[in-house]
Amino acid sequence: MNGETMQQESTAGGGWPGIALVWAIALVGVIVVVARAYSGANVWFGDSGALAAYGALGVVLAASVLGSLIVQLASRRPAGFVSRTSASVGGAVVIVATAALAIAPSVLG
Repeated sequence: MNGETMQQESTAGGGWPGIALVWAIALVGVIVVVARAYSGANVWFGDSGALAAYGALGVVLAASVLGSLIVQLASRRPAGFVSRTSASVGGAVVIVATAALAIAPSVLG
């Protein structure tokens, strides 16, 4: 096998396991925040304001972004790094935005 063929085979997986891992991290965090928001939790990281649950969602998103960078750097594959990281972060943003809409009635009402 020549070097070009080996490079193509090493990037053929597309990095979906790492992307899915970051989405799973976001999903678990969002489930915890939504469950606590609907159970009446008023204090989030020391903040007892009406919109403090949105701060908790911000923490979930920040953890997802950091997780995305760590997972993709750990893969040690420079080819496609930006696209894999963008897919990871983009999916996490969609998950967190959906949760933000889901908790709006509980938080604002």
